[in-house]
Amino acid sequence: MPYCQCGEVKLYYEVQGEGAPLLFLAGLGGGTWSWYGQVPHFRERYRTITFDNRGAGRSSMPHGPYQMKQFAEDARCLLDHLGVERAFVLGLSMGGMIAQELALLAQHRIMALFLGCTHGGGPSHIPTAPSVLEMLLNNAGLDQKEVIEKNLPIFLSEACRREKPEVVAAYCAAQLAAPEQPEYAFHAQLAAISTFDVSERLRKIKIPTMIVAGSEDILIPPENAYVLAKRFPHAEVVVIPGAGHALHAECADMLNAMADNFFCQVAFTAGKSSAA
Repeated sequence: MPYCQCGEVKLYYEVQGEGAPLLFLAGLGGGTWSWYGQVPHFRERYRTITFDNRGAGRSSMPHGPYQMKQFAEDARCLLDHLGVERAFVLGLSMGGMIAQELALLAQHRIMALFLGCTHGGGPSHIPTAPSVLEMLLNNAGLDQKEVIEKNLPIFLSEACRREKPEVVAAYCAAQLAAPEQPEYAFHAQLAAISTFDVSERLRKIKIPTMIVAGSEDILIPPENAYVLAKRFPHAEVVVIPGAGHALHAECADMLNAMADNFFCQVAFTAGKSSAA
């Protein structure tokens, strides 16, 4: 299995396809398995790079708390390991937070940012409702399958759960097939989210950026997309009507098309500029 040594941690990663590098950054508890709806689409024309964040999957799980900058440094280390000078970056939820930190850490390494269901932290962001957070954290006495089922209302919209059983089944199967995350590692990752704040530094990022949210997201309220966009000089915002938090699962085809079109537009514009 492919691993990359990044300081104290070993990161498990997967690379598929050929073309422009596309780095995927997963959310809380997520990893390579999170992108079952994206990699088959993008590997046709991109070199897709997925990995398990520290504290999840097959990667190392040092005791925390973690910091978002550590996740970003891990991502940069992986790009170095793979010899990737510049990449498109797609990050969802906590992965979107990692992407922002990575852009601040190594802006010249990123061709474009696609951020989904995320925020920039700070006092201006809209926090998760206490009742939703309590549900997310209340895992006492539950096995992995029970935790996944308990969290479905947090990650998938009511309409999706009611009308798209095949989407729910695929999402649950992917989650259940992943290595179980220890409770201490879950809280170590959660600590990075709770202390995350790049809100006053985002204006330094000049990278083309697209921000996407689901209108029914109860974990990271969609208003955060607009708050975040105000911090970026040239960000495009799209809120998908009726969608919940797990955009990569619930709206895979739409998300893929939006990201693909955005990356192609950025590449085309860059090509015209260099030709001129």
